Amino acid sequence: MPPAAATNLGYKPPDGGWGWAVVFAAFISIGFSYAFPKSLTIYFKEIQEYFSVSYSEIAWVSSVMLASMYAGGPVSSMLVNRYGSRPVVMVGGLMVCTGMVLASFGTTIIHLYLCVGVIGGFGLAFNLQPALTIIGTYFQVKRPLANGLAMTGSPVVLSTLAPLNQFLFDSFGWRGSFLVLGSIVLNCCVAGALMRPVNKKAQSQPDNESPMSRGKASVEAASEDFSSPSANPLAEDIKNKSKCQSFVSRYIDLSLFTHRGFLIYLVGNVVMFFGFFAPIVFLAPYAKHQGTDEYSAALLLSIFALVDMFIRPVTGFIGNSKWIRPRIQYFFSFAVSYNGVCHLLCPLASGYGGLVVYAVFFGLAFGMLCALLFEVLMDLVGAHRFSSAVGLVTIIECGPVLLGPPISGALVDTFGDYKYMYYACGVFMLGPGIFLFIMHYYNYKKLDEEHRQRVTVEMRTSEEAVEFKMNPNEKTDNETQGETF
Repeated sequence: MPPAAATNLGYKPPDGGWGWAVVFAAFISIGFSYAFPKSLTIYFKEIQEYFSVSYSEIAWVSSVMLASMYAGGPVSSMLVNRYGSRPVVMVGGLMVCTGMVLASFGTTIIHLYLCVGVIGGFGLAFNLQPALTIIGTYFQVKRPLANGLAMTGSPVVLSTLAPLNQFLFDSFGWRGSFLVLGSIVLNCCVAGALMRPVNKKAQSQPDNESPMSRGKASVEAASEDFSSPSANPLAEDIKNKSKCQSFVSRYIDLSLFTHRGFLIYLVGNVVMFFGFFAPIVFLAPYAKHQGTDEYSAALLLSIFALVDMFIRPVTGFIGNSKWIRPRIQYFFSFAVSYNGVCHLLCPLASGYGGLVVYAVFFGLAFGMLCALLFEVLMDLVGAHRFSSAVGLVTIIECGPVLLGPPISGALVDTFGDYKYMYYACGVFMLGPGIFLFIMHYYNYKKLDEEHRQRVTVEMRTSEEAVEFKMNPNEKTDNETQGETF
C-alpha cells in the first residue's frame, strides 16, 4: 500500500469501518448528481417537438441543471462546513423531487429551465459536494480507491435510468415520467441518512480555519483589546469588516487562489468543461439523426455507462498503487487527453457499429477522468481544504458547463451535422490535457525543489541545535568574560 498523502486533519481517518457505508451513500448521491441530467436527454427529442424549439434551446435544460449544480457549490460547501453532510444531502433530495414534480406541469420551455434546471440543479449541488467531502474525512490511505468506487455511482445509475426513462416515456409520456423520477430521486434522502459524521478520536482536533482566517481573527481580537468602539467609530468599522471577512474565510478558503497547484487545476478544468458534457448530451440524438431507432439509441448510453462503470473502480485501484499515486496528476492529464482524441475520431465512425465502438472507448476515457477528477484536487490541496476548493472550482466551472452544450447545439443548428460539434469538443479536451501535462511537470519540479530546500533548512537547524547543546558551558564562559571586561 502506498504511503498516504500528508494531511492536516488533526486525527487519523479510520480508512474503513462505517466509511464503506459512507462510500455506498456517496455512490448513490454522486450517481444521481451526475447521471440524472444525462438521462433526461432521452426526452429531449419529444420535448423539442412538443414545444417547437431548436437543438440549442432544448440543450439549455441539461445545461442549466448542470450549471446550477456547479454554481451551488460554494453554498453547499458552506452548509457542509456549518451543518455537516447528512442534512444537506437530505434537503438536496427533496429539492430535486420538488423540481421534477413541478416540471411535470410545465407549459413552456422556460418552465423546464426553472424547475428542472434551477431547482433540480441546486438540489443536485446539495448532493454532490457533501458526498465528495465526507469521503476525505473517512479515508486517507485508501482514498483514491474510495473515490473511485463512489464515482462509479454515476454510470451505474445512468445505465439503469437510460432504459427506464424510455420505458416510462412509452408508458406515461414525459409528464408522467417526470413525476415518477421525482419519487425515485428521493433515494438521495436515504443516502444522506447514512452519512454519519466521522468519530474523531484524537487528542488534537482539526483546525478548520485557514491561515487567512486566523490572521483576520487576530486583527479582530486586537481591535477588541485595544480600542473602544463607542469612543472610536473607525475602530468599530474595522471590527465589523474584520468580522465579515473572518466569517467568509472560515467557510470558504480564498487563500487557495494563491495555491500554484490549485490554479493549474482550475485553468485546465475551465477550458475542459466546454467539451465535457456535450458529447454525452448529444449521443442519443446523434444516433437518431443517423436513422437509429429509439431503443438502440438509448442502448448506446447503456453501453457507455457499463464501460464507464467498469473502468472507474479499476482507475481507483490503479491510482492507489505505489507507482501511480506519487504522480497521479500525470494520470489525470492522460485521461483528459484521451477524451479529446476519442471525440476527434468520432466522426470517422460509420453506422451503428461505429457508434458502439465510440461509446466503448468514450466510456473508458470518461470513466478514467471522472474517477480522478476530485481525487487529484484533494491530492493538490489536501483533505482539510478540499471542501472550500471544490466549492470554488464548481462555481467557476458553472460557466463552461452552462455554455458548453448550447454552443455545441448551435454548431449542429448552423451546419446541420454533428461532426463539427465533436471536433470542437475534441479540441476543448485535448488542449487542456496537453496543458496539464506541461504544467504538472513544472509543478512537480518546483515541489521537489521546495522539498529539498526545506530538508536543507531543517538539517542546518538541527545541526545548530546539536552544536548549541554540546557547547553550553563555552557560551556561558564567553558571556561571563564579556561581563568582566
